[in-house]
Amino acid sequence: MRNWLSLSAALSVLLLAPILPLHAQTNAVNAQPQDTSADIDVPVAAVTLDNRPLFVVRGFTSIPAAERATAIAERIRNFARNEGMSVDVIRIADTPNGVEILAGDTRLMTIVAVDSALEGIASQELAKYHANSIRNAVTEYRDARTPQRLIKGALFAAAGTAAFALVWWLLFISYRWAESRLLRRFQAKIDALPLTAIDDGRLALEHRLRTALDALRWLVRLILLALWLEFVLAQFPWTRWISDDLGSLIFDPLAWIGIGFIDYLPKLMFLVVLFYVTRFGLRMLKLYFLALERRRTTLTAFEPEWAMPSYKILRTVVLALALIMAYPYLPGSGTEALKGISVFAGLLLSLGASSSVSSIISGYINTFGRVYKADDFIQIGEIRGVVTQIRLMTTRLRTIRNEEVIIPNSVIASSSITNYSALAREHGLMLQTEVGIGYEVPWRQVEAMLLEAAKRTPALLGEPAPFVIQRQLGDFAVVYQLNVYTDTPKGMLRTYSALHQNILDVFNENDVQIMTPAYEGDPAAPKVVPKEQWYARPALPPTKSPDGRAP
Repeated sequence: MRNWLSLSAALSVLLLAPILPLHAQTNAVNAQPQDTSADIDVPVAAVTLDNRPLFVVRGFTSIPAAERATAIAERIRNFARNEGMSVDVIRIADTPNGVEILAGDTRLMTIVAVDSALEGIASQELAKYHANSIRNAVTEYRDARTPQRLIKGALFAAAGTAAFALVWWLLFISYRWAESRLLRRFQAKIDALPLTAIDDGRLALEHRLRTALDALRWLVRLILLALWLEFVLAQFPWTRWISDDLGSLIFDPLAWIGIGFIDYLPKLMFLVVLFYVTRFGLRMLKLYFLALERRRTTLTAFEPEWAMPSYKILRTVVLALALIMAYPYLPGSGTEALKGISVFAGLLLSLGASSSVSSIISGYINTFGRVYKADDFIQIGEIRGVVTQIRLMTTRLRTIRNEEVIIPNSVIASSSITNYSALAREHGLMLQTEVGIGYEVPWRQVEAMLLEAAKRTPALLGEPAPFVIQRQLGDFAVVYQLNVYTDTPKGMLRTYSALHQNILDVFNENDVQIMTPAYEGDPAAPKVVPKEQWYARPALPPTKSPDGRAP
């Protein structure tokens, strides 16, 4: 019956947590005499036989309570093992030192005035109580070790083990049968659902059903195993104390958990409310900054690309404040263990996060400093490409060779950055190229040809207008520099290529030889390509439009 009560207590521990402290107090009262002297705070220890407490004794300055209790328990155990002496020889005798409890002529213990003061009763009455407890304990000690009782206990243990094995096997069979039946009914219910529902949730539902069945099976097995151990260990005197404490070993922690959970409920409710308030506030902040990013609302002097970085800064601040508010209400807050973990975590963060913090700060400087933004064509050190993504710690570039380069923001902060797109959108990006032409060619003709080549290049802007400067009067040629503007920096290489092609065509059309880089003498024939050879094999002429002009 006691086993089934223990089982009921295990299954209802959370619901009956307020009752469990009363049960624990009742056990304590049964194990120890009631201390009626509440104003006396002295160390005491229990005297035990077969690991079962008989009564408690107090200690003295010269003899600690534990040492005194051990000595008394050893004398009682020696008397109990001496079956030649009846328990009737236990008697009480008054002595100048106090009241002695004797077994024949052997002293078992002495009750002094402080013992009776501790219990709040007279020494004679206390001695009678202790003597009666010793008689009962010794009688039970000897009876439990008789051959008849041991054989009976072994038979009961064997029968209990056989019953345990049978129930275990029946449980296995019943589980297989119940699982098969439940899965068949589950399959029938699933087949009645629409096909999309089956595809989306069938495996998840089946997995949850199997998990619930496995949890129930193991719970029943653990309870069955605990009941079997409690029954078998209770049949022998050497292990009966384990059986007596087995319920406490299993259910007392559950009771403490239940009591602790109930005591923690007010703090838990505060944490739940704080969690949902913080979550709602962060969602509202995110919606507002998303509106700023998508230009659905505006702030004076606030750029849309600043929206999400600003949200991340505010989110960090809000989470830090929420954590500071929640810390006193966390389980174990203020304990040395949590302090040690906090110090260890802070040490790891300080040692390993220096480069990360530097990259994060650099990322915010690049964003709020408007150094560059997504889709800008920039050059960082030797790397040139289009900005595809800006993160707190890294920036991603796509190069002209369609390579993705990931650069830490801390590296960017210490490097020179060239942004080709920043001013190109409003003023155009200037492109420059140079040619060397001989002194015999009029400079006005050269300038006209260069401007014509610029005019033929479609990616260049008409405003600002292209212009030519004579950059150098060299030893063998005049160096002319053509300056043009474009608003598409990402196609810079293709624009340069088209411009150079047009320069070659215009100079060939006008029979002007390009002397770049230099020469040592005039050739027999000018180094120009006649127009009829422009499309020598394998080059193909462009397809002409209906009006006869090349496209």
